[in-house]
Amino acid sequence: MTSYAIIIIVAVLLSSHLSVVVSGSMEPAFYRGDIVATENVQTYYGVHEFDPYNDVKVGDVVVYNAEWYPEPVIHRVIGIEDINGSKYYLIKGDNNDVADPYLVTPDQIRAKVITINNSLLVIPKIGYITIWFRGL
Repeated sequence: MTSYAIIIIVAVLLSSHLSVVVSGSMEPAFYRGDIVATENVQTYYGVHEFDPYNDVKVGDVVVYNAEWYPEPVIHRVIGIEDINGSKYYLIKGDNNDVADPYLVTPDQIRAKVITINNSLLVIPKIGYITIWFRGL
């Protein structure tokens, strides 16, 4: 019985740190159907894993709530701007020709993709199951 509880707890913790890639906008860094591992701004348990105001830098790949798309977007930070004392991020998909249409505030950022030795932590292909169930 204890081992089932541990498995359930681990699954819940892991699921809050995984995001499914639903488009090809970040190819070749990762592809549609891949899953990326993230550290979250805030977990379900109120734990802050990173600060989107101070811990995001150019080159980081973030998950954010876009004004122009109904699902969270996973793209790379290509610039940081200060406008009238407020911080904004310029974000773009690696495979896109232009940056995302709006600057992003730190409050819009939900997570940052984990890197190990400058490589993004990606689990290939298993996200297709989620994409299929969600009809994306």
